[in-house]
Amino acid sequence: MRRIHFVLRVPPTLLSEARKAAESEGLALNQLITVGLAEKVSVMRTEEYFEERARLADPAKVSRILARVGKENPAIAGDELPLEFAAGKLKKRKCREMSLSPTRSRSACLDG
Repeated sequence: MRRIHFVLRVPPTLLSEARKAAESEGLALNQLITVGLAEKVSVMRTEEYFEERARLADPAKVSRILARVGKENPAIAGDELPLEFAAGKLKKRKCREMSLSPTRSRSACLDG
């Protein structure tokens, strides 16, 4: 793998926090920054991918598929959506913030 050197200007407080995080994870600072950058780029690419897929979707076909949901496989206890989600109170931003933190689970998005 070819490596390229890149000068990064970082505020001292952020650099200090990054060093602490790297140390607590047992990583080199460079490795922490590389992994963090890779994760962020991946999130952005994934969001773009799904936005493009949504633009190409056929709403009539989606409706036909959704109409079949649960016909032969009814929901079981525990499958319910949280009330906040069902009421539309869950904010898209909250879910997006979750993707910025590798320590938060997918359920954190739904639990609020």
